[in-house]
Amino acid sequence: MALLAGCVGLRGDELPAASFTARAAAAAEAARVVRVIDADTYIMLSGSTTYRLRLLGVDAPEQDQAFGPQATDSVARLLTPGRVVLVARAGLDLYGRTLGAVLLPTATVAAAGRSVPLDSLLVVRGWAWAFDPNRMVAERAAQQIVAQRAGRGLWKCGVSQAVPPKLWRSFNSEIKRRYRVGCTW
Repeated sequence: MALLAGCVGLRGDELPAASFTARAAAAAEAARVVRVIDADTYIMLSGSTTYRLRLLGVDAPEQDQAFGPQATDSVARLLTPGRVVLVARAGLDLYGRTLGAVLLPTATVAAAGRSVPLDSLLVVRGWAWAFDPNRMVAERAAQQIVAQRAGRGLWKCGVSQAVPPKLWRSFNSEIKRRYRVGCTW
């Protein structure tokens, strides 16, 4: 936990508690990271099966959107190729991607046996919007407010400047060009 806290600039006691129920954590399987596509989509390997995983609980900026490359880089530093993580699968989306959660094993004695949910870490760092249509992970909204108030990640330029990815994808190229000026990293 301290290792992750140091990476995000938070004290260990500021990191969110694990958001998974004991049942979901028990159902998680070990998987190896093959590649990070963007901050919320990855290629994973479990046994001899490779699949595309879309992270549940968050919506991260697109690659061509403000802070998209920074969010992706932040995840790529955590999910290096070959790293083993825990994945709890939850079905498929409309695009055939596996939906699921990623748990990062911790490397400290204080957090032995506990894993950190990647979706929570992204929201705490300010690299993703809490996306909780079924209200299954209620604390994400509170974590997002804390990140917004602290000006972390995509909230650096203020809440009004951040465009949710769902809205971004609907913009034409002219509107996207207008949003690319102004606040930069």
